[in-house]
Amino acid sequence: MYKDEMIQLHQFLVYVLKFLAEDDQIRNDCSEYITLKISPHHIHKTKAEHKHAIFVLCKIISQVMAEKDENAIPENVRNSLSDLVTRSESEINAD
Repeated sequence: MYKDEMIQLHQFLVYVLKFLAEDDQIRNDCSEYITLKISPHHIHKTKAEHKHAIFVLCKIISQVMAEKDENAIPENVRNSLSDLVTRSESEINAD
């Protein structure tokens, strides 16, 4: 996937998260994403950083959906997303 496509996906996931979560919940759930200090508008960030942000957003979205409906996202999928976040973080730190 090209970097500009990653940025578009990143923006889409931000919209999805805002749609799913109430304002107070977003502040609580998104602390991991907020600490990344990367948004879709930061086009100077690397492709790997946007990829990591995408994985973090996917993980948060799956958690929000699971809180609303336990059967919405299987636990093994949420665990796999957590693993992806960890792996992508280590890739960024290796660079």
